[in-house]
Amino acid sequence: MARAPLLQLTDISLTFGGNPVFDDLSLTVQQGDRIALVGRNGSGKSTLMKVMAGLIEPDHGTRVVPPGTSVGYMEQEPDLSGFATLGDFAASGLDPAEAYKVEMVAEGLKFKAETPVETASGGERRRAALAKLLAEAPELMLLDEPTNHLDIEAIAWLENQLRETRRAFVLISHDRAFLRALTRATLWIDRGKVARNEQGFEAFEEWREKVWTEEDEARHKLDRKIKAEARWAVEGISARRKRNQGRVRALQALREERASQIRRQGVAAMELDAGTQSGKRVIEAKALSKSFGDKQIVRDFDLRVLRGDRVAFVGPNGVGKTTLLKMLTGEIAPDEGSVKLGTNLEIAVFDQARATLDPEQTLWDGLVNDPDMAVKGRSDQVMVRGTPKHVVAYLKDFLFDEQQARGPIRALSGGERARLLLARIMARPSNLLILDEPTNDLDVETLDLLQDLLGEYDGTVLLVSHDRDFIDRVATTTIAMEGNGRATVYAGGWSDYQAQKALAEPDMKPVSKKEAPRPESKPTEKPAPKKSGLSFTEKHRLEALPGIIEKLEHEIGKINELLSDPDLFTREPVKFAKATEMLTERQGALDAAEMEWLELEEKAQRA
Repeated sequence: MARAPLLQLTDISLTFGGNPVFDDLSLTVQQGDRIALVGRNGSGKSTLMKVMAGLIEPDHGTRVVPPGTSVGYMEQEPDLSGFATLGDFAASGLDPAEAYKVEMVAEGLKFKAETPVETASGGERRRAALAKLLAEAPELMLLDEPTNHLDIEAIAWLENQLRETRRAFVLISHDRAFLRALTRATLWIDRGKVARNEQGFEAFEEWREKVWTEEDEARHKLDRKIKAEARWAVEGISARRKRNQGRVRALQALREERASQIRRQGVAAMELDAGTQSGKRVIEAKALSKSFGDKQIVRDFDLRVLRGDRVAFVGPNGVGKTTLLKMLTGEIAPDEGSVKLGTNLEIAVFDQARATLDPEQTLWDGLVNDPDMAVKGRSDQVMVRGTPKHVVAYLKDFLFDEQQARGPIRALSGGERARLLLARIMARPSNLLILDEPTNDLDVETLDLLQDLLGEYDGTVLLVSHDRDFIDRVATTTIAMEGNGRATVYAGGWSDYQAQKALAEPDMKPVSKKEAPRPESKPTEKPAPKKSGLSFTEKHRLEALPGIIEKLEHEIGKINELLSDPDLFTREPVKFAKATEMLTERQGALDAAEMEWLELEEKAQRA
């Protein structure tokens, strides 16, 4: 017997400020669903999720949740008033005997449940809201940007929790790696309509392009039909036209249909101008050390950044990524060591807190009052890469309309605020970009465009991000900050860092050429009868060696891939030397393992 859906929306219509958000929208969520909810910034993803949670009443339509079905929603800005600590809020919906669940989740999400609400940051409040949802474990979880303010380790923990849960969930996220790993279906909001594809986010972009291609073809056919009918209406004989009023009415209907079609939103017209070329050496940092009390940020850290490098900083929240970034740009002085900045640097900063945006200003005032963009004597123009431009025209380049231009910044979604900040830093030339969590809240299309721009940018980029996919696509160097002053430089992006880290871990320590890895046998273990001519340990060893050989060959391939970078020696001589040493050691271990396998195989054959 088929079970009732966990949630059903039917013919939902909703209007804000006279503008329709949804019209005749219907969808269902079944038990076990794992759904990605995607759409452009401002398309209504968060609004739809609030309708699904029952927090917003639609103008028309119905929301049905079967009796006894629990639906939980993770708010982006939770109301914690009335609670003393984050833990009190997170446990507020639980039986006291189940309060331990909050402690378990808090450990995985890396926040302290005893933190007082009045001193908690926005990120800690969001993690508390996420902890509350996970601890309550409703039958349907609605998660709106759950990875924002989480570091990569916490994201991996959350990803594992959602992968193992039997609960249904609907997920909004900018993190493509997170969406690809977890979702099995996709809801796409586009121009007030919702379409569903029974494939996860992995297939979204291909599906979207197919839908748009079919839409363009249908629009083209409609235009051709209108043109043909219009020619008949003009050239036809008057009497015949009178006898064919139905055809005239049909032409009018075609025109109305064409006029009613909503043109899809274009891509932001973003552009980066590297301006004056900086010197070849952008940053030279030597023996940097920095501490705050007992907390050590970095210890004896060296880094050389050359023009054109894209350097990503990764690590747990609070480890000091932003502090190191500020030391490298001269904003904070190190306790020890030195930082030398290159010549002709023009720096632009994208800060994760969006602190340079005044929420009470209008978008218009936020741009014309920016000293870097102001045009003397003009309150309706901004300076864009050396050329005056009307403020509304420039905002339209970043997909804002005139009504938004005159509205307050606080009314913008997270993704729209990110776009506005990009508009400000892209208005003037820069050859060193500092990007601190730029991907938070951005939609897929804007992320794609930003990645393309950074790929073509002639300047240098220093990037802090927890978005693994974005780091893989952008970074040429990754600096892993692991706490206690440890900061290690790796070539490549996130996946390259993970591969190189695996090679350097204790269980992968250098192996001498004289002896390949051997499993330890227990002292009390007695040899089996030598029916095959091999002892029990030798037989076991012969079975294990092919796997060991394959693993060593894989490691050698990875090291060779790293060493194939022609600039590695000049850019990172220490890493080059270490990789060369590891290659020699692994090759020796491989030779020894292959020789041992040959000897044991011959011994078995002789027997």
